[in-house]
Amino acid sequence: MPIKPAASETGDPLLLTPGPLTTSRSVKQAMVHDWGSRDATFLKINRAVLDRIVEIAGGVGTHVTVPMQGSGTFAVEAMLTTFVPKSGKVLLLVNGAYGHRAARICAIAGRAHLVQETPEDTPPSMAALDQALAADPTITHVFAVHCETTSGILNPIRQIAGVVAAHGRRLLVDSMSAFGALEIDAKAVPYDALAASSNKCLEGVPGMGFVVCRLDALKAAKGNATTLVLDLHDQWAAFEKTGQWRFTPPIHVIVSLHQAIEEHRAEGGVKGRGSRYAGNCRLLIDGMAELGFKPLLPPSLQAPIIVTFHMPTHPAFKFQAFYDGLKDRGYVIYPGKLTVADSFRIGCIGRIGPEHMKGALAAVTEVLAEMGVTLKKAA
Repeated sequence: MPIKPAASETGDPLLLTPGPLTTSRSVKQAMVHDWGSRDATFLKINRAVLDRIVEIAGGVGTHVTVPMQGSGTFAVEAMLTTFVPKSGKVLLLVNGAYGHRAARICAIAGRAHLVQETPEDTPPSMAALDQALAADPTITHVFAVHCETTSGILNPIRQIAGVVAAHGRRLLVDSMSAFGALEIDAKAVPYDALAASSNKCLEGVPGMGFVVCRLDALKAAKGNATTLVLDLHDQWAAFEKTGQWRFTPPIHVIVSLHQAIEEHRAEGGVKGRGSRYAGNCRLLIDGMAELGFKPLLPPSLQAPIIVTFHMPTHPAFKFQAFYDGLKDRGYVIYPGKLTVADSFRIGCIGRIGPEHMKGALAAVTEVLAEMGVTLKKAA
């Protein structure tokens, strides 16, 4: 008997992607009301969201949250163009699409930059980073991606931060796909700024990025920005003066994020959220191995966010048919973005748990049988 299509709490397909992702019914329900952007009740909710993000980051007393309308890339561009001055130079550690995107941001903004690239399945080299910083005193900042979802690799942010600090340079972090589930405590990892968004591990909906900023570095960044709307210092100064956004905020996104953050707290914060995702990831990798799929990364490099699998070489396997078969059964996965291997990706994050991962594996089993694909169990 064919398996029943999967469904979230609201009957929608499950998004096994790195975000946007499946959210709880209560997070969705928070958006059904209308709020005035200057209303005191909304401003109180907004303030609570910004304060709670700093708490999650471990930056109370030293850091502030500056929100930015738009997707996570808006926050990354705001971070790079606000914190790197026109006279600065940023060294970009690249092992995937999001590092390359940061390089494009710097090029368009006219920021001097260097790219130190490793393959998508290889973390940055600490020796090469150390050598680059020693050789070029004009480098003022280093940019690194915490979890590069091109492959799902977990980059060694703590070690990167140590090398950067030893050379007296400034660290900027894209923690888009990790913040809220993988620890990156501001007291242990010295950074000037960290960018993330509402629709990843905090399990809110898309529409708001944010940057956790070291306050003294943010104050020193006044006048650096190349655009009005992406000026983090100006955005922060407006909050300090009026408590309000400069321009129309994504109100429903913020209110739903407030609910999502309360659910994050109830789950045990970063540790609890990360533990659930790690369990999802183990189930997925073990189950897919039984079916003959090989993950790209070894366990030591795999973040519990999204897993990249090598595309099977079986002649009957067609990715589009595989994707469509899973979607028909209520599971939406992701195509690959690698240059090192033909691949596809399955996410472990969002409002999903063991029962959903087991359902996804059952759906994969059924689709393979429907396609006439039999794979040898992966080693």
